[in-house]
Amino acid sequence: MATFAYGRVSTTEQSADNQRIEIQAAGHQVDFWFSDTISGKTSATQRPQFAALLGQIRNGETLVVAKLDRLGRDAQDVGATVKLLASRKIAVIVLQLGKLDLTSPAGKMMLTMLAAVAEMERDLLVERTQAGLARAKSEGKTLGRPAKTTAEQRVEIVAKYATGESVSALGRQFGISRASVLSVLQSA
Repeated sequence: MATFAYGRVSTTEQSADNQRIEIQAAGHQVDFWFSDTISGKTSATQRPQFAALLGQIRNGETLVVAKLDRLGRDAQDVGATVKLLASRKIAVIVLQLGKLDLTSPAGKMMLTMLAAVAEMERDLLVERTQAGLARAKSEGKTLGRPAKTTAEQRVEIVAKYATGESVSALGRQFGISRASVLSVLQSA
């Protein structure tokens, strides 16, 4: 029987290689590796590589993940994913939990508690982020990406466009993309 492993990271700046190394260092001989670069807010079955894994893994095989949150976006999703895998007699190993059988009654209880705690932590992180953004905004700080053009350049772009200059030519002239030029023109 084969051993499958799955990793997930949220951004392209991150790599799932550390998760793979962690799984191998724990003594698991991985036959098939799948990883997604996708937000943790996406349910497990909506993740392309996880869905591919589910299509390839056979009943009775083993799935190894480094952390519980790789199996779903919240407690309900993790529970549904583990139920789906258990119905196919697929052993689920979560390194973070040690040698706990997630399909046993004790494992199900522990899984539910840990998934709920993970969901609460994620909710608290969102809350803190929103509070920080609100505070920064109330202090008058400008949020978001800095403008690529100055106010004077934006006035100049609008004026030159009005005289017949093309969007592409304006983009080259000011060193910005066509989309940036169009954004300046739309906000004018």
